Amino acid sequence: MAAPEGLDPKQAHIVAQWPHDRPLNASRFDPLGRYVFCGSEDALVERYQLADGARTLLSGGHATWVRALAFSQDGAYVISGGHDGKLTWWETAAEAPQPVRTIEAHKGWVQALAVSPDGALLASAGNDNLVRLWNVSDGALVRELPGHASHVYSVAFHPQGAFLLTGDLMGVIKQWDVASGKATRTFDAAPLHTYEGGQQVHFGGVRALAVSPDGKWLAGGGLYKATNPLGAVHEPLVLLFDWESQKLERQHIAEGITQGVVWSLAWLGDGSLMGLSGGGSGGFLLFWKPDAEKDYHRFGLPNLARDMGLHPEGLQVATAHYDRHVRITRLAAKVA
Repeated sequence: MAAPEGLDPKQAHIVAQWPHDRPLNASRFDPLGRYVFCGSEDALVERYQLADGARTLLSGGHATWVRALAFSQDGAYVISGGHDGKLTWWETAAEAPQPVRTIEAHKGWVQALAVSPDGALLASAGNDNLVRLWNVSDGALVRELPGHASHVYSVAFHPQGAFLLTGDLMGVIKQWDVASGKATRTFDAAPLHTYEGGQQVHFGGVRALAVSPDGKWLAGGGLYKATNPLGAVHEPLVLLFDWESQKLERQHIAEGITQGVVWSLAWLGDGSLMGLSGGGSGGFLLFWKPDAEKDYHRFGLPNLARDMGLHPEGLQVATAHYDRHVRITRLAAKVA
């Protein structure tokens, strides 16, 4: 994949920010790059027009917080996942979108969504320890993937489409054969999990997954150094695995960001990895090269960040924030 012209994370700068009425949980660009969609703490989905920030509220699809977003391949539909366990389909570009269909997908929170490279399947992960595959076209259940022993926080398809990756609270990443629904391999992401005996809590988990476009690397993000989980003492961490050998090649760190958690990951066109860290220490976009342990650049965001989405052209990032704003950051020099 060629790097977008002008891509330079060290030139990152915020170009727009738009408010909502409640803290935001999720942010994604539609596949055609027209809109930014967000999920929030008030059971709404928000659509912002990228050209001018015009906001449209999508209501009636959920009873509580909206946590995850995905799109049909052609961009005609956006699919939202909520803490009510529901998935809802909406028309992306309708003047006043109404729910097209709503299905009961999980018992408990829907944590993450991903659409297969061919656009046919939607993968959902939930707090019921299950992963499910659905037809994007009609919402029909295709397959249930049991096997995780704890909450499933992240999902990502391999670029070739034959495999699905899922990550859970205990630091287990499972690789599934999409056609058969069988678990074929397990990646050990235990450094992302902490059990604190005194507080008796399991903490951390695989909060983000991303496979490089060439299929060479699997990245899993979360936190480590969790010496006091209930006190939110920890730092962001990304584990980088070689896809073929399953070997843990590198631990990407970001020293000094106390209370940081990697909530989202994306591979950039220049071959580097971008992560979103959010926590009590604020929000950061972090950038790593595959051959280096430490981040080569970090861009501070104005407020605690919870999610990010990369624009189809690879130069803009949408971040969802606790201070009730979505922000657009451009990874390139300012236009004179």
